[in-house]
Amino acid sequence: MKSAWLAAGLVALMGGTALAQDYKIGLSNGWVGSEWRTQMIEEAQAAAAAWAERGVNIELVIQSSDVDVQGQIGAVRNMINEGVNAIIINPNSPTAFDPIFAQAAAAGILVVATDAEVSSPDAIYVGIDQTDYGRKGCAWLAETLGGQGNVVTINGVSGHPANEMRVAGCRESLAAAPGITVLNETNANWDQAQGQQTMQNLLATYPEIDGVYVQDGMAAGAWRAIEAAGKTADIAATGEVRKDFLDLWSAGNYTSGASVNPPGVMASALNVAVLKLQGKEFKEGIFGGVYGNAIFLDIPFINNDTLADAVAAADGKPGHWSVTDELSVEDAEAFFQ
Repeated sequence: MKSAWLAAGLVALMGGTALAQDYKIGLSNGWVGSEWRTQMIEEAQAAAAAWAERGVNIELVIQSSDVDVQGQIGAVRNMINEGVNAIIINPNSPTAFDPIFAQAAAAGILVVATDAEVSSPDAIYVGIDQTDYGRKGCAWLAETLGGQGNVVTINGVSGHPANEMRVAGCRESLAAAPGITVLNETNANWDQAQGQQTMQNLLATYPEIDGVYVQDGMAAGAWRAIEAAGKTADIAATGEVRKDFLDLWSAGNYTSGASVNPPGVMASALNVAVLKLQGKEFKEGIFGGVYGNAIFLDIPFINNDTLADAVAAADGKPGHWSVTDELSVEDAEAFFQ
């Protein structure tokens, strides 16, 4: 993949600076209304600290924004002005950052998106395939229902790139089961309280619901509404991988399944970024995705058969902790020549 930052990297290598062991890396978090995002930042900080044991000192510049795209663009501009070596961003738009990423590339700054793919040829993406995330959840739901039944979906923030990809993947899986009828698609903004209220409204409107696709961040609320309605034995619904929900799932013996989007994706992106900053070159053929610039990580899936292992992994963690994983430095090296 050709881009300005690749060319800048070659220039740096010729100048003898590509193997520098001190880097300043910006972390741009485009949404602060989620404990998952807090864990994401904390895991990235831990990954940066771990590099010190390898003789690599990393200074992090962390800026969190709200859901306003322009505000996050401003944060990225600030990082460029600070002279960071790389920017790792969880973006609020797949396309709006193209101009500012081009500015970063012109300044010799590596840009790595995570959690949501971006269209810019001046950036790469390291994270899960959000379309496949939705595809897996709704394939599980359709299979669990035997390919028949009435389904509703509760999605995240409308217009957010990760949400839109999940919705597309879910629709694809449900469309492959002609016996499934989708009664309603709605949004609850990845908020647990909104998820509970939305589920209550859907249950009141559609008394014959057989299945629910609900994204993480809202599943605990949706299941509380299902339980309050006395329908836990009648409804199959996707879940999430937060400890508090895993405990509810186990205690209530819900019929549930959950795709895992690990908060460790930003740590994974950081490990890839550092290796690139050290002058390593990517292997041919590793990029995919809708924009051709994505390195996809595995998506674990938890169901009732594997729930006990997930509960054990969350033992002793706070309720908001999510089952996680990250690409080790050694595994990240497999993407390079």
